[in-house]
Amino acid sequence: MPSRMLITVAVAGALAGVGALVFFVTRPETGPAPGKVRAERTSALYAPIASRRDDPRPLSEAEVFGPAATTSSSGAIMRRRQVTVSSDCSQALWGSGPTAAAAGCAQVVRASFASADGGVSGQYAVFDMPDGGSADRLVDALGARAGEGFLRLAPGQPASFDAGHSRAEVRALGHFVVVNWVGPVGDEGRADLTLPQVALEALGGFVQRRVLAASG
Repeated sequence: MPSRMLITVAVAGALAGVGALVFFVTRPETGPAPGKVRAERTSALYAPIASRRDDPRPLSEAEVFGPAATTSSSGAIMRRRQVTVSSDCSQALWGSGPTAAAAGCAQVVRASFASADGGVSGQYAVFDMPDGGSADRLVDALGARAGEGFLRLAPGQPASFDAGHSRAEVRALGHFVVVNWVGPVGDEGRADLTLPQVALEALGGFVQRRVLAASG
């Protein structure tokens, strides 16, 4: 018969294996998170589109991004690379907080972008939430401490995207949540992100057009 010591070692090894498996299955999901996040809840300016019930028209690639393949500001040009439109909003997110806060989201429309010289990468994402309250909750979740959840990299963004030196703006605009996220690529940590982010901000014009249509 095996000795008591051998039995003890075998049991300990089995328990260690189970513990490792439990940790692997239950460990928190991790992903890229911006170095800086500015989060902003919705305001009275967007009251006409505070609810999807009053603004039910689905988003489209053409409405959000328009026909041009580029967006620019003061000479900074961001070229659109790949667009995705999905009814599964959770696939664009990681972390339990943002994923839970996205409950009720009908659509996510997002695109990856790259600067003309390839030194800056970014994405612009729009989440279609039920109302302003749910949009605010998603903004709060995305604006929480780094490492607790954020967007996944959009299709077309390089694996060398430097999230640690990136920055994002997350805003609730009525029942929509828009995320404007830019960062350097590779060792371009000193890249100026201001104008690329302003260039992507111009894409928010679709919200103003919706507000005007709902107000009329």
